[in-house]
Formats: sequence, C-alpha cells, structure tokens
Amino acid sequence: QLQLVQSGGGLVQPGGSLRLSCEAHRGSLNYYAIGWFRQAPGKGREGVSCTDGRDGQPYYADSVKGRFTISRDSARNTIYLQMNDLRPEDTATYFCAADTATYYRASDYCTRQLFATWGQGTQVTVSS
Repeated sequence: QLQLVQSGGGLVQPGGSLRLSCEAHRGSLNYYAIGWFRQAPGKGREGVSCTDGRDGQPYYADSVKGRFTISRDSARNTIYLQMNDLRPEDTATYFCAADTATYYRASDYCTRQLFATWGQGTQVTVSS
C-alpha cells in the first residue's frame, strides 16, 4: 500500500519561501492524482493545489494562485509544493495526498478531497 512521507515546513517570515516535499514509498506515483491540503487551527481542511494525474492543468485555490506551485519528480517519486510570498494566513498544517488517477478533474480532487492516501502532515508557520 502506498505510503506518503512528508518533509519541509517550519517557521518563516512574511514574504519568505518554503518548499514542502512528499516522498512516496511502497509504490510509484506514476498515473496518480496528487494534491496538497492545509488545515489551520479551528478550521476545516482546505484543498490548496491538485493535479489529475493525466497531465491536465493543475488546480490552485484562489488564495494561493500565483504564489504556490505543485510539481512532481517521477525519478525521485516525490511531489513538492513550492510556496513563495508567504503570508500569516498561510499558517497551517499541510498534508500531501495521492490517489489513482481516474476521470475527475484536478479541481474535483481538491474541492471534494478525493484521495485515499495521505501524508502525516507538516506545520508551516508564517510570522515575524
């Protein structure tokens, strides 16, 4: 069964950058839809960015468009979330996710949270 192990995160000042990593074990991410989610204290889990696993355009939440980038390195079996121009409101626990690609669009994967496999979560704190 696929397992996702996250790394990265931490404390960063407003305007700074961080890159989150999510390495897959016990399976390949090829032909998998992938995504990043976050959950701030007292709030529900929010889809940040997702891809459909079929080379369609990635989905980004409006709050992160132009600042965050999702990517996949097949050779390393790892997905990334590059986060630039970070803001205090980006503070949250971030989770990666993966599931076998089907006919759903990237936006469906994020808004409906259509993933079976999740990473353990990593904290991102944006504060001066």
